[in-house]
Amino acid sequence: MSQQQDRSRRLRLGMVGGGQGAFIGGVHRIAARLDDHYELVAGAFASDPERSRSAAAELHVNEARAYPDYRTMAKAESQRDDGIDVVAIVTPNHLHFDVAKTFLEAGIHVICDKPMTTSLEDAQALAALVERSGLFFGLTHNYSGYSLVRQARDMVAAGELGELRVVQVEYPQDWLSTRLEESGVKQAEWRTDPKRSGPAGCLGDIGTHAYHLARFVTGLELESLAADMHTFVEGRALDDNVHMMLRFKGGARGMLWSSQVVPGNENGLKLRVYGSQGGLEWHQEEPNRLLHSPLGEPPRILTRNGPGLGEAALAASRIPPGHPEGYLEAFAQLYGDFAEQIRARQRGRPAEPLAQGTPGVSDGVDGLLFITRALASSAAGGAWVDV
Repeated sequence: MSQQQDRSRRLRLGMVGGGQGAFIGGVHRIAARLDDHYELVAGAFASDPERSRSAAAELHVNEARAYPDYRTMAKAESQRDDGIDVVAIVTPNHLHFDVAKTFLEAGIHVICDKPMTTSLEDAQALAALVERSGLFFGLTHNYSGYSLVRQARDMVAAGELGELRVVQVEYPQDWLSTRLEESGVKQAEWRTDPKRSGPAGCLGDIGTHAYHLARFVTGLELESLAADMHTFVEGRALDDNVHMMLRFKGGARGMLWSSQVVPGNENGLKLRVYGSQGGLEWHQEEPNRLLHSPLGEPPRILTRNGPGLGEAALAASRIPPGHPEGYLEAFAQLYGDFAEQIRARQRGRPAEPLAQGTPGVSDGVDGLLFITRALASSAAGGAWVDV
């Protein structure tokens, strides 16, 4: 049965967080609506009950399903005949674990923003709970939803680059070049606060995206790393710049750089992968182009929904080539794939192959292991540590 044939109704979506002044909550709502898989019907949108009700009114959510807190929401929704199918968790990082645990224990599927938790122990505990529950858990490493990222992944898996040798990934931004957290900017405040963001700043916020992108495309497993996590802005409690060397199982080598203090860089996520027979290069700010450089041949540019693409890339594209797709469409691709996997569980059937392989709880554990080992390496002066 196709995804189109299997849409007897929209999935009922709840949301925790994402109220007034939030950034990522709005992104999740757009992503959920873009391909018409979900309907937002309930939420605990803020820690303050009045602000939660106000946000619900703005979002046209029934006042009766605007909850004062997520525990009340999970209990009430699990008891309704028309209760939510899945909850999206879009809170600051420190709340992810308990919110996810609460809804999983209530029998509700979970979509969670990254990083999955703020500690490796919590990540492992959550993974065990997901395994026991049999419920779906999706992690929104949204860059894996881009059409040409999926093309790159398929090309690597097909051996078109030969034996992988070098992986270079970077994610520079400039928005935290000053102490923006002192100016009342909500997004800067919690991301630079260890109590809410966790033990890693720039690394946890965007470095994990870079790491996941490299792993998603190459399929390589990290063996060891050497990290230099630094804070340039005086008085800031968490890292705002990270340089890292990587050794992968099988012999490939890599470098990762993430920074939020480099002027002139807006959202410069870039990935370069080189093997014995060629290379690939993809830039998030120009996501509709993928550079392929076969050894001994002229480089060529593959375009989104253009000629020469595989099935996975074409399935992750909505409009003809030349019409740009980007961040929101990639996010929506994940939401669409998540919807197919949730519906498959509800109906007791396998999910369609092209909707599988999305980031999940194992990626969340891997991300926290990566952060934990990077912190240990940096604390030891950049020593190599096994992963």
